[in-house]
Amino acid sequence: MYQLVILVLADAQKLDAALEAWQAAGASGITILESTGMGKVHDLLHRDDLPLFPSLRDLLQQEQVSHCTLFTVAEGEELVEQLVAAAQQVVGDFDADDAGILFTLPVGRAYGIRRRRE
Repeated sequence: MYQLVILVLADAQKLDAALEAWQAAGASGITILESTGMGKVHDLLHRDDLPLFPSLRDLLQQEQVSHCTLFTVAEGEELVEQLVAAAQQVVGDFDADDAGILFTLPVGRAYGIRRRRE
């Protein structure tokens, strides 16, 4: 069965290490999105030095508040476990503050998934 593995990195500087770890673990393809958590947006919007009518988009572009969200579709529980272990090696303890999160979701159907070439 396929699983969607999603990793939200709180520290964007760990992106390269996370990509390398997932590739080494066997991910056939990884999609990367810039993302921002609610806590960072909340802190940003409650600053004293904001203009009278700030645009959230403008604020996010001016500030370094982004996370990186990585996701991949993995076939089989063994690969999922390898991806989780690889992410933990990069991030450390996900229960620590500002570590990020990792979760999986079952995928009912998947098309266009190619097996990784060795």
